[in-house]
Amino acid sequence: MDNRLGISGRIAKAFQNSAMTPLLALVGLLMGVFAVMVTPKEEEPQIDVTFADVYIPFPGASPAEVESLVTNPAEQIISEIQGIDKIYSFSQPDGAMIVAIFEVGVPRNEAVVRIYNKLYSNKDWMPAGVGVGEPIIKPKGIEDVPIVSITLSDKSGLYDSQQLTQVAHGLETELKRIDGTRDIYTVGRQPTIVDVRLDPVKMNSFGITLDQLNQHLPAANASSTMLKLTHDNQQFPIQVGQFLTRVEEVKQLVVGLHNNTPVYLSDVATVNLGVDTPTQHVWTSDKQGIYPAVTLAIAKKGGENAVRVAQVVEARVAELENQLIPKGINVEITRDYGQTAADKSNTLIAKLIFATTAVVILVVLAMGWREAIVVGIAIIVTLMITLFASWAWGFTLNRVSLFALIFSIGILVDDAIVVVENIHRHMALGKNKLSELIPVAVDEVGGPTILATLTVIAALLPMAFVSGLMGPYMSPIPINASMGMLISLAVAFVLSPWLAGKFLKSAPHHPEGKAASGIFHRIMNPFVTSSSQRRNRWLLLLGVFALITGSILLPVTKAVILKMLPFDNKSEFQVVLDMPEGASLEKTQRVLFELGAVLNNVPEVSGYQIYAGTAAPINFNGLVRHYFMRNQANQGDIQVNLLGRKERDKDSHSIASEVRPLLNEVAQRFGGKVKVVEVPPGPPVWSPILAEVYGPTPEIRAQAARQLRDIFRSTPDIVDVDMYLPEIHQKWQVVIDRSKASHYQVPYASIVDALATAVGGKPVTYLHSEHSKYPIPVQIQATETAKVRLEQVLNMKVGSLTGSAYPLSDLVEVRQTQMDDYIVHKNLLPMVMVVADMTGEIDSPLYGMFEMALNMDELGLPVEQYYIHQPTGLNGVEIFWDGEWTITYETFRDMGIAYGVGMILIYLLVVAQFKSYLVPLIIMAPIPLTIIGVMPGHAILGAQFTATSMIGMIALAGIIVRNSILLVDFINQQVEAGMEFSEAVIQSAAVRAKPIMLTALAAMIGAVFILDDPIFNGLAISLIFGIFVSTVLTLLVIPVLYYVVMKKRFCHH
Repeated sequence: MDNRLGISGRIAKAFQNSAMTPLLALVGLLMGVFAVMVTPKEEEPQIDVTFADVYIPFPGASPAEVESLVTNPAEQIISEIQGIDKIYSFSQPDGAMIVAIFEVGVPRNEAVVRIYNKLYSNKDWMPAGVGVGEPIIKPKGIEDVPIVSITLSDKSGLYDSQQLTQVAHGLETELKRIDGTRDIYTVGRQPTIVDVRLDPVKMNSFGITLDQLNQHLPAANASSTMLKLTHDNQQFPIQVGQFLTRVEEVKQLVVGLHNNTPVYLSDVATVNLGVDTPTQHVWTSDKQGIYPAVTLAIAKKGGENAVRVAQVVEARVAELENQLIPKGINVEITRDYGQTAADKSNTLIAKLIFATTAVVILVVLAMGWREAIVVGIAIIVTLMITLFASWAWGFTLNRVSLFALIFSIGILVDDAIVVVENIHRHMALGKNKLSELIPVAVDEVGGPTILATLTVIAALLPMAFVSGLMGPYMSPIPINASMGMLISLAVAFVLSPWLAGKFLKSAPHHPEGKAASGIFHRIMNPFVTSSSQRRNRWLLLLGVFALITGSILLPVTKAVILKMLPFDNKSEFQVVLDMPEGASLEKTQRVLFELGAVLNNVPEVSGYQIYAGTAAPINFNGLVRHYFMRNQANQGDIQVNLLGRKERDKDSHSIASEVRPLLNEVAQRFGGKVKVVEVPPGPPVWSPILAEVYGPTPEIRAQAARQLRDIFRSTPDIVDVDMYLPEIHQKWQVVIDRSKASHYQVPYASIVDALATAVGGKPVTYLHSEHSKYPIPVQIQATETAKVRLEQVLNMKVGSLTGSAYPLSDLVEVRQTQMDDYIVHKNLLPMVMVVADMTGEIDSPLYGMFEMALNMDELGLPVEQYYIHQPTGLNGVEIFWDGEWTITYETFRDMGIAYGVGMILIYLLVVAQFKSYLVPLIIMAPIPLTIIGVMPGHAILGAQFTATSMIGMIALAGIIVRNSILLVDFINQQVEAGMEFSEAVIQSAAVRAKPIMLTALAAMIGAVFILDDPIFNGLAISLIFGIFVSTVLTLLVIPVLYYVVMKKRFCHH
């Protein structure tokens, strides 16, 4: 009999009585336990997304000159780097910022080496003496996103921002000692400085110039221990000089002579240890009030366990309260991605257990408790080994990888169910002993089971090659599911027969199948044996075609909305404020307070933090959108924290949509623009709706962008409209009279330096301290009163080469001019970005984008629109639509290609098995039937068809083909055994209905447990409705279709 057994039967026979089998199962369980213990946990998958921000200073240059001499050549050099995906540049006064975005998957270190090598090996592109500074390269990646933020505030009024900053700096040092932490920085810090405020009147009366201060202060702050003195054959170090260590020493510095009397710095300036004029403010609020604060942001190293790092950080901070953190300072955890990762992980693991339990209960009801034990153990061993394989592959335990396992439960159990059910069926026939029938039963379904497993893998695995951000983000689903399928196949052939031999020995044998046979005879006879069978088959075909057509029309009629991914129910969102160019920090802060008052009236808001003149600790969305560069006085944002999900009835997206018009009303009242930014459900984009306007001249681009902005604003449900084109505002320009400067022999650079020092402030030296983490600059500048009245600053004198001093007012002239615009490039082409978001009932940016694209005639200009490729910018006004549309197009394009590749692979596998070109087409015929369940399912539940829905459809192809293979293989076996073809067709549905329905129900049960997740419910809907409808139709359509196509061949045979 061994010679008649195939590979599956021989494997089952070899392991069914082997002592190694339970040991292998135990090893598999231990591997899973090990994987759970060592696999890092985090909320989202870690993706290699590397940016490099290159800042090239060019002091005093206009944006046009920066563009010509710096941006253009630098872009061309950077574009030569292998792996560059996109290049954005911003040419602005005093320098250029170039953002190089690498392709997804390029490791951070490799990307940094490439860009450093390229820039510094091509330094000859800029001649010396032009005034262009050294490039400053700042790499950014997912590791830069803080997982914990801690806000320190004072509700008692005992501590100011400077004292809170000092406490935060102490915490930075302590927390950096924790293994796994990376960047730790303080937002809203007010650094300590020695503030030297110059009095122009006193300086003139004592004859002290700015040049003297710039020379005397650094010279008086020097020390050296390099000297050695030898005495009695022993060397002694000699320290010469001493550093400035106290403010009193700075005050007593001699900066000149007046009437042969020393002039001290305190004679011409007020000197205090304090803070500079604030450039940023942070406040925190609860329902009782609003308080000054600073926020500590802590990131983790790549590959570290977010849960562990966050827990250790928070425990360490708790230990330091009332020690390093003085009593009275309130400590608030305002971000804890470690806790959200733990909550998500625990929830999903619980769902994994419930799904497994539910499948086992299903088997109990269908076959009995002994069979359920066999299947249950097989599932657990399969899952544990799959967890180990996932860790070995490099995946972390995150929401996507765990959802992949829950989604896989239904298909991982298929092999075990099919094998155990067939053993159960053979036992019911009672023809052989258990030890003899197990290999035969396994072998009978082994071939189709192997093929069916490979077809599911063929359908899923191509999705791992989806490009862009979405590919790596969703890759745990196809890879984990494919590995799990192979493992489940091995477990079904190795462990399940051994378990069956142990647990099914005393199982009662009840013949079964007569009732099912009768049912399927009544269902199938009208299509197989009836005199009107041809007409009935045509009616069946027309009915199926009508259902498919109706399902396809659902998205066309907007009964089903297409969207990349739906919004998740998060515990936070962000309010981003942009005031007009030139607005003061105080005005920005006032508007933020007004916005905060609106948020304070929202019952679901637990608190918020206000960031004026700086950005809140970034998330992944902020990293992509470069929110960390928002550090101007007219910029600010509010980090809004919501109550826990169980403590509120509304989801975060509904709350954000409700507050948006209220916040807009406040911002518009003060002339500002506000955006409500939610945490995106998947890979972020620069803006949900993004139109890039290209054209031959800046004037044409600006005009078209403003008109396009008006179209955005007039389109229903389009919100948060903005454009990257600064409004024109005034500036003061100090023009140096070169002839006078030359006549008085005053160096040009001395005049520039003097004005920059007096108005902007300049650290001329540093106070040395053993207890300060950061250097304490000695910063000289004019008083605030003098800055407001510029003539007082211009009365200050600057020295000449002859030793004389002249007031600045004799050498310069102040003019009022317009501020220069900055110039934006993308991939070396100048353009203007117009951005927006969409809300409302449809809530999908794609529909709003296409509606506006159809209204381009309103621009009054000939416009070419591009959706896939970037235009040249030379043919008049050209608009490229980017944003969520691009990532949606690329994702669905690649998924469609993956779907097609999967179909080809499935066809090749089935051809290899059945040695026929026609039979595979019959077996694959049910694939279109899945849409009959998928689209109406989304319509019934009011869900959007998303990328995860598409993943479900792709998975369905493999699952449904599996059922077809079992049916066709059974028909062939029965015909070979001598059964009449028509009877074999009917019996295939009757006999295989049970395992097919069981595996279908198992997959549907697994999907039920992810139905409540906002992001993955599309996947669940596709599986539940698609499997249900296509399974029912498959049991009818495949036998009938096989009968029609193969009737002549089998009858002739």
